[in-house]
Amino acid sequence: MKKNILWRLLLIGFTLMISALFFLPNTPVFKSMPEWWQKNMPNKGIILGLDLQGGLHLVFEVEGDKAVETSTDRYLFLIRDLLGKKKLQAEAKRNGLAIEVTPTSQEIATAVKDNFPLLDAATSGQTLTLRISSKEVSRIKDNAVDQALETIRNRIDQFGVSEPTIHRQSDNEIVVQLPGVKDPRRAIELVGRTAQLEFKIVDDESPVAAQLPATVAPGDEEKILAQFADKIPADDEILFEKRVNKETGVATKIPLLLKKQAALTGNLLSEAKVSLDSRFSEPYVSISFNAEGAKLFEEVTGANVKKRMAIILDNTIYSAPVIQEKISGGNAQITGSFSMDDAKDLSIVLKAGALPAPLKMLQNVTVGPSLGEDSIAAGTMAGLVGTLLVVVFMVVYYRLSGVIADLALVLNIVLLFGAMASLNATLTLPGIAGVILAIGMAVDSNVLMFERIRDELRAGKPPRSAVDSGYHKAFWTIFDSHVTTLIAAAVLFQFGTGPIKGFAVTLSLGVIINLYTALVGTKTVFDLVNSRRDVKKLSI
Repeated sequence: MKKNILWRLLLIGFTLMISALFFLPNTPVFKSMPEWWQKNMPNKGIILGLDLQGGLHLVFEVEGDKAVETSTDRYLFLIRDLLGKKKLQAEAKRNGLAIEVTPTSQEIATAVKDNFPLLDAATSGQTLTLRISSKEVSRIKDNAVDQALETIRNRIDQFGVSEPTIHRQSDNEIVVQLPGVKDPRRAIELVGRTAQLEFKIVDDESPVAAQLPATVAPGDEEKILAQFADKIPADDEILFEKRVNKETGVATKIPLLLKKQAALTGNLLSEAKVSLDSRFSEPYVSISFNAEGAKLFEEVTGANVKKRMAIILDNTIYSAPVIQEKISGGNAQITGSFSMDDAKDLSIVLKAGALPAPLKMLQNVTVGPSLGEDSIAAGTMAGLVGTLLVVVFMVVYYRLSGVIADLALVLNIVLLFGAMASLNATLTLPGIAGVILAIGMAVDSNVLMFERIRDELRAGKPPRSAVDSGYHKAFWTIFDSHVTTLIAAAVLFQFGTGPIKGFAVTLSLGVIINLYTALVGTKTVFDLVNSRRDVKKLSI
């Protein structure tokens, strides 16, 4: 046997072995392998996509205007602080997305311009109107989507979903696909929760605080806000603490008057974890601040001894304990009527960070596992029927040469699934279509070569020369067709989303493997047959 044939046979055998090794985790045999094998050898294989194993498909819109409002509020407090430090007699208030300073002066306008260059200023009479510049607004909105994307990804990673798909779609939309999720409601709440943690001082000294009712029935919050709208001080706001009676399970809301300006926010957290109360074994969330947060927490608690500090998450008060003394160390607790899952989810969103802007759900599609099983069954049946028809056609039309092409087809399928498993690729229903298309292309390559070989045989060449010449003449035709298909697949992968990328991956791998099996696999078999004996006639 010639050395080059031996090396090609060894190469084919090696690629088959590696493909089988990577694909093994997708077979029942893998579970019976020794534990050391399962830990140290490839153990992921091909991952089934959302449409094959069921799960959750969500599309969110990031409300960038809310991020701009938040930035406007931050500028408002900074401007008020600036006016106070410079002892300038003027009042600053927010009107929509604008900040109005009244009365204004040249000194005030200059001070604001020097300290806040990203604000556009316009003077009308005694009022200085400030707005965030359009360029900065665009940057804030774009940054809000990027931050939301990263925050969602961190939450999902900690939630433990296998192979999620999270990507940006258009200017302000985020697509989240969670295969295999068993509790869609919990997953949606985890992803969409804003998780804005704030610590605010309760303003019990204001006369309005004494006028507030002791409790409010859930659903009557708007009535209370409307009733006290004209009485609330400019720097205060009313939020509600939720209380649940442990014996009856009845929920009530307690209105509290708070300082608008947060004394501390959740962006200074370093840790959030679930703990159990030693008395009642009820879960709560224990939080720790970083060095900066711990120092600020100590200063705030020291300056507000005997006052209440409300712990607020997404505008809901979880508790409002009285500060008995200055608290050092930077540790606090968030208590409430939590289940263990609620406490775990709360710790996840706090560790992952708050969303920079609220999310609006545009699409919520739950794919049941039974539908996924039907898709797998339908896709598998289509693949088997298509492959069988191709195999039969090749044998009938090309005889023994068709058998060689069918062997290359089997080699192609094995290598394709092995390659997908090695990349831990996600197989979707369009991906199955890509596999079937790759099978068709594999046969097409052999048809081109076989027809060239037939032409050479009709010209009177002996079988060995006809095979060599046929492969040589068909090479560039096959190569060109595969390269153009590969370019199309690359474009689909670059600009497609979700299942389209799955189709592009399988198609790309199929194209590359087709070149290998068609130009190396079948050629090796022909060379092996021709080297063993003097072939007078080729069955083609």
